Amino acid sequence: MAELTGILRVLGVDPAASGPTGYAVIERAGRTRNVLYYGALKVHPKRRKISPGAALHDIYSRLCDLIQQFHPDVLAVESVFTALNMRTALRLAEVRGVVLLAAEQYGIEVRSYSPREVKASVAGYGHADKRQMQIMVRAQLGLKEVPEPPDAADALAVALCHLQADRLERRFGVRKTDLPVATRKSNARLASLAGAPSQAPVSRNLRIQPPR
Repeated sequence: MAELTGILRVLGVDPAASGPTGYAVIERAGRTRNVLYYGALKVHPKRRKISPGAALHDIYSRLCDLIQQFHPDVLAVESVFTALNMRTALRLAEVRGVVLLAAEQYGIEVRSYSPREVKASVAGYGHADKRQMQIMVRAQLGLKEVPEPPDAADALAVALCHLQADRLERRFGVRKTDLPVATRKSNARLASLAGAPSQAPVSRNLRIQPPR
């Protein structure tokens, strides 16, 4: 099994069609995971009325600031949920577009995970609700409090999902996207096979800043 050596810093993003867009930065050093930052950007409705692209500009600028500040190695983002109605799906795709643009501008690798995949990876259940996800994120990262708002917790979950996927890839030398669909649906099981602890030790010197 490949040792988890070196430092891997992940920027997790939970894009939203109209609500807050969550973001979080987690750093893994060996088997230790440190939460460096998390929060959510809520664009005021008046700001959205100024221009169709005003909200997208704000999200793009926030992500660029985070990238410049934390220099992540990977950006992990949720993919568009296909069961959404067309209008919501299009809005979500626009937000993901500026997320991908920000990553490309700074030459950062992007990995996408479906909402069900993230939930299965972190909570062990592909239909977990937001409260369950908050509780599981808190447990896995050893946080003193449940991360708020829920959108920020979702972004932490996306980053955690990538860390588990990376562990799996290091052990088996294959990406989850290269695996059969039936195998990918068992993401939580695969993560446990890769030796992912249910609650990994984390540093207590957290540099968490309040959500904006």
